[in-house]
Amino acid sequence: MKAIIIGAGRGIRLMPTTADHPKCFAQIKGTRILDWILHALKSNGIEDICFVGGYRIEKVQKEYPQFTYRHNKDWENNNILKSLMHAKDLMNEPFVCCYSDILISPGLVENLCAASNEITLAVDTTWLERYQFRTEHPPDDAEKITAVNGIVTRIHRGIDPKITHGEYTGVAKFSSAGAKVLKDQYQRCKKLYSGKPFRETQVFEKAYAIQLFQEMIETGTIMHHSDTQQEYMEIDTQQDFELAQTQWKFDL
Repeated sequence: MKAIIIGAGRGIRLMPTTADHPKCFAQIKGTRILDWILHALKSNGIEDICFVGGYRIEKVQKEYPQFTYRHNKDWENNNILKSLMHAKDLMNEPFVCCYSDILISPGLVENLCAASNEITLAVDTTWLERYQFRTEHPPDDAEKITAVNGIVTRIHRGIDPKITHGEYTGVAKFSSAGAKVLKDQYQRCKKLYSGKPFRETQVFEKAYAIQLFQEMIETGTIMHHSDTQQEYMEIDTQQDFELAQTQWKFDL
């Protein structure tokens, strides 16, 4: 199985840590975020890695020559969804995709890979325990889901925390069939909305992946979830960076 790591953005809220290198180079407990991700993937036999880069991509290319690369040259004017789709030519086989600013455990990836569904999202059901310390990244910013009988019914930041099943971790698995649905839906939306507003974004090009996921759900695509508890942390702000030094409980 292949992994696509989405890491084009600068991570302005993690300044000054990202002043001159990609966000995924920030070190948690002495190890780069990117290396924590690679450890989780490689522990589950996933070593075929595509990195979608933008800001300071040359630094990643120098340190990780074994990766396949896709370059989002216009990263300042688009967003996560566009970055992911820079690797659409590699989606003819099953793959895992993930954000590059997260800490994940091997167990999270193991459970996700064990799912036999066409599309599965890894979801942290203990997310609110972390958010009590994240004053710079409140629950309103979380990519939350609701679910019924194992199926995701909604994915949106605006979901009331009281009815939320969990937070989407930024990690998802697609079978070959699921990847085809993803690409087909992207092309459909691109044709309809290119240069125009799409859901909550001013233009389609600035859409987040979860906005396409929600569009897919509303048009009949089935998405399942794989739950995890305290095996994930997002490093979005300098506060997150500092909290993770003591709160991330895993070791390499």
